[in-house]
Amino acid sequence: MFESLSEKLQNVFRRLRSRGVLTENDVNEALREVRRALLEADVNYKVVKEFVQAVKDRAVGENILKGLNPVQQVVKIVREEMTTLLGGENAKLAIAEKPPTVVMVVGLHGSGKTTSIAKLANLLKKQGKRPLLVAGDVYRPAAIEQLRTLGSQIGVDVFDIGARQDAVAVATAALEYAKSNRHDYVLIDVAGRLHIDQEMMDELKRLRAAIDVAEVLLVVDAMTGQDAVNVAKEFNEALGIDGVILTKLDGDARGGAALSVKAVTGKPIKFVGTSEKMDGLEPFYPDRMASRIIGMGDVLGFIEKAEEAFSEEQARDMERKLRENTFDLNDYLDQIQQMRKMGPLEEILALVPGLGSLRQLKEVKVDEKEITKQVAIIQSMTPEERRDPSILNGSRRRRIAAGSGTSVQEVNRLINQFNEMKRMMRVIAGAEHAGKRRTGGWQLPFMR
Repeated sequence: MFESLSEKLQNVFRRLRSRGVLTENDVNEALREVRRALLEADVNYKVVKEFVQAVKDRAVGENILKGLNPVQQVVKIVREEMTTLLGGENAKLAIAEKPPTVVMVVGLHGSGKTTSIAKLANLLKKQGKRPLLVAGDVYRPAAIEQLRTLGSQIGVDVFDIGARQDAVAVATAALEYAKSNRHDYVLIDVAGRLHIDQEMMDELKRLRAAIDVAEVLLVVDAMTGQDAVNVAKEFNEALGIDGVILTKLDGDARGGAALSVKAVTGKPIKFVGTSEKMDGLEPFYPDRMASRIIGMGDVLGFIEKAEEAFSEEQARDMERKLRENTFDLNDYLDQIQQMRKMGPLEEILALVPGLGSLRQLKEVKVDEKEITKQVAIIQSMTPEERRDPSILNGSRRRRIAAGSGTSVQEVNRLINQFNEMKRMMRVIAGAEHAGKRRTGGWQLPFMR
């Protein structure tokens, strides 16, 4: 989502670094480019003006330019001010003093409201909670059916009493059901509209007045840019929201909504949609997002994704196999499949400091089709061949190529690169004892 903005900001910082000593004019020129980049990213004009002024006041007013490393100080200030702009700190979901916690999810048609509430339920379930999905959109039978389908997909209960019912009656009955069945959260998917109107707002106000709602979350589509910010502002003024779920953060939107919504509405982004899958909803961390935008990566995000995909036992087992040199193609296949659980590999690489810039990522091409070929080749081998690739003679390789729909050359390339990978892993393991690392030009077989 922020690729274009990130690339432009990093170009600004690169030019500053090339100058060494900075003057006030250098900072002013850089900030003009930052201002232009933010406006092109569809950030609210007033927000851009205040952001640039805040950076300038700090960069010039705190004798930063006289310091030992003024460029790093300027980058640090930009990151801190951008973190503030994005909300400052992670805004957590409210918890009611007495369960269940009722969360009302609102939004316009097409924003991804129903899908987002199911993703939120899935996220809470992974955290050990017992959420209940409530089909409160009583005007659209298709919305009720969609929620039932999504609930079944993620293994979460869905409460509904059919279409054409009173929304308040549905919510009240759902709350009693949740109390009886010990649900921690009640997530109400309320009716949306194509546009904000008085009828919709009146119903939402009736709902909020009838039951004890701990949190109102508004779902907005990042692809709509400043329209998303305007929708958030209108909902907040008419209803009073507690936070925002920003969907389609994985799309090619310019990022203006994410950078503007907190400053314009005063309400934080609490969750972001990162993919269409049911696990594609994540808590929003302003500091991590700011680091990614200016090219510093997101180490904590990378670690969290890795912890979800790899268990501690798997990590210990892998370490032992590398140490004993028993790492085989079965293990390599497991690693590919676990990595895929972390998400698209280009997105994972973007979390790594130094690889976050678009220019560098262009040098590391991740070919998903190549990964699929690698998996097919390994799965076409016998258990013995996976354990000991050295037995792969010409006839075996031809059989594997035919079985995987690839060529003998592709089978040969996988084996050669796998052997090189094992060799480099031994080098790295040995270098740790010597206090040094040597990686040469090695790369994974699906990186080009």
